[in-house]
Amino acid sequence: MSEPLPKTFLWGNSTSSMQTEGGVTEGGKGQSVYDVRPATDTTSDWRVAIDEYHRFEEDFDWMQQAGMTCYRFQISWSRVCPTGDGEFNEAGLAFYERQIAALLARGITPMICLYHFDMPLSLAKRYNGFMSRHVVDAFVRFAKVVIARFAAKVPYWLTFNEQNLYFTSGAFDIAGYLKGPRSLQDLYTINHHVMVAHARVANYLHATTTAQIGGMLAYEECYPATSNPRDAWYARQIDEFLNHNLLEMFVHGHYSSAVLQHAKQWQLTIDITPEDLAEFSQLRSDFFAFSYYRSHLIDSSRVPVNTPVNDYLDYGMVANPYTQANEWGWNIDPLGFRDILTTVYSRYHLPMFPIENGLGIREESTGDTEVQDDYRIAYHRAHIQALKDAVTQDGVDVLGYLGWGLIDIPSSSGNMDKRYGMVYVNRTNHDLRDLRRVPKKSFAWFQQVIASNGARLD
Repeated sequence: MSEPLPKTFLWGNSTSSMQTEGGVTEGGKGQSVYDVRPATDTTSDWRVAIDEYHRFEEDFDWMQQAGMTCYRFQISWSRVCPTGDGEFNEAGLAFYERQIAALLARGITPMICLYHFDMPLSLAKRYNGFMSRHVVDAFVRFAKVVIARFAAKVPYWLTFNEQNLYFTSGAFDIAGYLKGPRSLQDLYTINHHVMVAHARVANYLHATTTAQIGGMLAYEECYPATSNPRDAWYARQIDEFLNHNLLEMFVHGHYSSAVLQHAKQWQLTIDITPEDLAEFSQLRSDFFAFSYYRSHLIDSSRVPVNTPVNDYLDYGMVANPYTQANEWGWNIDPLGFRDILTTVYSRYHLPMFPIENGLGIREESTGDTEVQDDYRIAYHRAHIQALKDAVTQDGVDVLGYLGWGLIDIPSSSGNMDKRYGMVYVNRTNHDLRDLRRVPKKSFAWFQQVIASNGARLD
């Protein structure tokens, strides 16, 4: 048995509303952009998910039985404010009030995320999502109501899930953007508007509560594919544009100089107002949150000439022959996890909080037998050990470790076959079955890890 982690270390689970709740027509909920997406041959629709709307007490019991001490979940904007910018829905607020009370009763610290890709459909149709300043104002209005209602009981807050994704081509799929050329100009506009919204909400929370808030990134370690200096340079640029650009803002209140110069070279207009600068000047973060699943390689020879840095990975990402990967090509690289923890902490000296980590694997069961998921145990063991090495050998301050979807949920694409959980949910993409929860082999292993506060990983 090795040394345990600090006594204040948090262990837990992380999810989003659309991947858990279901109940899309219940309790006065308005439609989000996800609610109208149809099922496909390989994905489910979003009408039921894992029926958390009716079953959260049962799932919180599983979390408590595992020994978890933190749960990061999302407040659905369209459940709380059905049109996004109209009247608030008391039934929606009361639903989350019941969830928070149920978590606290089980000794589980709640952590709230305010936006996880599911823009209210009305705002997407009328304003094209975060392309519009009106939507920024509407989000801040929504956030203020939620903070005022819950901050006394919720110590940890996030604005946007994986905020750096709004600076990649994927931004157009998660920002409520329904029409337009998907241009580089539109990408920079969305990225800036999302950052303005984050700053305004973070500043409001700090001014009115004692709760803590941090920015969150989807952090993927990027290595050069070869010893070609250009590959190394592209990897460094990717890290600067997709990660440190926002970290500089979260910590120091300004964008990366390299990003601003890039925008100038591409003749892009960043809609920065004096009011934005005033908000940025007050911005601070209490911790840095991130998801980590995989690393990747960049092959600069695959990137066309005159490609903006934001799109490098769309052309140049290649598989790493030195790491294993699942069937969707997501590789396993715990050393990359340690490197992120150590490098970012050494540069910014902000407490680190990995709040998503996990391995998606196709698993089939009738719900009657225990899934023997030794591969998941091996994945989490290696990543927790990497975290412990960052703490004990590199001096990193880490607040906790939250796994992703530790009770099975549909993946971000809606694929129920890609399972991350330590508890099996008995449904498929197109057959809801009975939605029964059945612990996998990894559940008992995780109990042991938490009970020993990370000392026992065998």
